[in-house]
Amino acid sequence: MRIGIVGLDTSHVVQFTMRLNHVDIEEEQWVEGAQIVAGFPGTSKVTDDDTRAEYTATVAGYGVELVDAPEELIGMIDAAMIEFQEGAKHLEAARPFLEAGLPVFVDKPFTCSVGDARALAELAEANDVPVFSSSSLRYVLEIQQLKTEQDKAGEVLGAMAYSPASLHPENPGLFHYGIHAVETLYALMGPGCQEVWCAYEGGAEVVVGRWQDERIGSIRGTRAGAQGYGFTAWCESEVRACSIDTSYIYRELLKKVVGMFESGIAPLDIEETIEIVAFIEAAAKSAQTRGRATLLFE
Repeated sequence: MRIGIVGLDTSHVVQFTMRLNHVDIEEEQWVEGAQIVAGFPGTSKVTDDDTRAEYTATVAGYGVELVDAPEELIGMIDAAMIEFQEGAKHLEAARPFLEAGLPVFVDKPFTCSVGDARALAELAEANDVPVFSSSSLRYVLEIQQLKTEQDKAGEVLGAMAYSPASLHPENPGLFHYGIHAVETLYALMGPGCQEVWCAYEGGAEVVVGRWQDERIGSIRGTRAGAQGYGFTAWCESEVRACSIDTSYIYRELLKKVVGMFESGIAPLDIEETIEIVAFIEAAAKSAQTRGRATLLFE
């Protein structure tokens, strides 16, 4: 599979190219079945010009051909990865590839509004092509292990996930980095959250969600003090508390991405991704009202 990358303002484009093109990284990190062959740098309101130029030069040094317009990629590639850090760009960035019938992976955040999220999903459906978006934290080995041991642990009855949650105005609230905790929570709990409450301060925020089956899940996004990634899952037969090892997060995500490109089947229901966008929007609304309960879909 020949992959094109759109937007070179994130370190992910370097990390993904290393693993897919088997360059500058140990073999255990390699992902088979696809290579990044071309990319469109674009512009950025999130990443400074020097850093973006460094990412661009690195992937070009790995043999990725640079183009002057995203439409130039069509005909050169079999699938696209939308890598702009600005979630508001993702709908229009994905459009030409979905309309050309190419499968698309959209890096986090999928979008920064439920409206854009639904429009992007409808665009993919109208053109009968798969679209997939995920944080790299969804497929961490610790969550995979819990799922394989479900017969022992039982169903997840509730969970708490945590991650850093730095802010940027182009990706408001949890869309910028706290989305990692939200994705971790959803990987454990699945969809079905109906309403949230958010306690917000400058150094951290905690969001509690009530699921339609009466389960409760929460996230903590940190902006001060020691930071890390992890979760606690309260299961039927045990409580599983894990710090997350981030060593293999890109490899595990890319396995899912390449699998979709090869099979034409997205590994995650797009409705769950839309719900994640709604969760983050609702958390921001609750924060603005000092923690008032806020429905995801009003």
